Amino acid sequence: MDQAAIIEAAMSAMTDATNPAVFDVTIICTTDDFQASYWMDRLSSGVCKSTSSYPMVIAVSEDWSSSSGAGNGLGTLYAFQKACNVAKEKYGANLAQELMEGKISAALYHTAGKGTRLAPLPASENNNKPGVKLPVCHQLADGTYEPITVLEAVVRQTGIYASSRNGRLSVFWGDQIFVPTAPFKYTPTHHVDIMCTLEEEPPTEKVWKEKGLEKYGVIAVSGGGKGDAAQVEKVDHPTAMRMLKNLGDIARVGPSLGSFSVSAKMLQALCDEFSSELAAKDGKLDTDPHFWMPLTLPQDEYISLMSQKGVDEQESSSHHARMAKMKDAFLAANPELGMFGSVDVGSNACWWDYGQLKLYIANNLKLSEEGDDADLLRRFFGVTGRTMNSEISGVTVDGSASAFSCKAKSGSVGANATIAAVEAEEIQIGEGAIVVNCAAKKIVAGKGAVLYNLVSESEDGIVAEDGDVVVSVTDTEGSSMLLKSKTSICGGEAWKQVLDGNKISFEEVHKQNRDADVSSIEKKRKELYKKASSSFGL
Repeated sequence: MDQAAIIEAAMSAMTDATNPAVFDVTIICTTDDFQASYWMDRLSSGVCKSTSSYPMVIAVSEDWSSSSGAGNGLGTLYAFQKACNVAKEKYGANLAQELMEGKISAALYHTAGKGTRLAPLPASENNNKPGVKLPVCHQLADGTYEPITVLEAVVRQTGIYASSRNGRLSVFWGDQIFVPTAPFKYTPTHHVDIMCTLEEEPPTEKVWKEKGLEKYGVIAVSGGGKGDAAQVEKVDHPTAMRMLKNLGDIARVGPSLGSFSVSAKMLQALCDEFSSELAAKDGKLDTDPHFWMPLTLPQDEYISLMSQKGVDEQESSSHHARMAKMKDAFLAANPELGMFGSVDVGSNACWWDYGQLKLYIANNLKLSEEGDDADLLRRFFGVTGRTMNSEISGVTVDGSASAFSCKAKSGSVGANATIAAVEAEEIQIGEGAIVVNCAAKKIVAGKGAVLYNLVSESEDGIVAEDGDVVVSVTDTEGSSMLLKSKTSICGGEAWKQVLDGNKISFEEVHKQNRDADVSSIEKKRKELYKKASSSFGL
């Protein structure tokens, strides 16, 4: 199948409203129980809506002993175990058994984290980072429209792999969407397989340098018929070839995407191996350095690689020995599949990342751009016109701008601007501005400004200068605080700073938002939005 046919098949599957491609079980790993409850309700009545046992949505919080978390390795195992308990208590389902019997597919989405590089948008969602809204709307079960969230988009996109993964747990990150240019339907050949973008050329030193592979975690695939793979991280070509010598002839290499799937047997083996850590909620282990690399690299090379991370040789040696012992016993008992393989998504895959403010802006502006990439993005979100479900006949809208589910009586929308769920008497939206879920008598957004979750009943309305980022942080009582930044500022770098126009830092807002009842706040925010909109006759 050529790339065009693969893309068409993927897009058809991702946009099939009558038979949506989703996993039988969708597990969301969140920061707290309020977020878990929010996602259980939202996904169950939306993207994963069902009238039978499956698809099933389970959301759990990572209540680990350390504030630094469990790492995505132990975090995956712990979230799965918690999800199994919830499934049994809430639905009477035995997830582990049904997965082991190959009856269901399951996917786990990691969404916990501060989202510092996306600041201040996650603050406006009261730390519910995956709930950050995109400037395009989708229809809800009750027939109304509202902006789709990043996580809802990710769940829709990744579901195309569900049909190939019965009896496996798939693990994804909650802020990236992609359209593969390599086949997404396949028969797993390994107990663990990891997504990557494999290069077509053989992994010569020239290719390694040209592709900048020394900057990434890299998956290497052997040239033998088994397709065994291994992982190295941020090393030059000679070092990689030395570390990967056990693979033999290396046919293809490419950056790892981090997302992976494991067989039910491997999942159980990992849970058994780390049962003491899981029971004590103690330790921090990530998949790449603590699972995949010790399972695929010789001990001496693993120790060398980990020493670059400042890990003591004895610690690395001991951990590698532990994983090697588990691997030998596991493969002896389960020889039907290889240990570690790859799933190529294609080196030309379309990729939209919303994990940083600059990428959130760049990828959302594609909704108003021209080109194949932009066309695919619009198709994914069901965008069939520049203006949809809107009442803005009195507004002058540039031909390159987009407006979704908006109401306004007068004003203008500049070139390449994108607005969604905006209601106002008058709007003056500058070139390349993004306005999401805002209601006011008048909304003025300068060139390239980002306005998000803002509600005002004042005569002056909402005003933002060129390059401003302005969001509102609402509490359960309905009180709101403005939080400001600039499109040129990285929230991660400015996390502890009090920026101009703010009373406190992003870090302090994050602390104040901890354990916020996001469902109640979302309800209150909608009430305030409706009240403001009604006050000026919309």
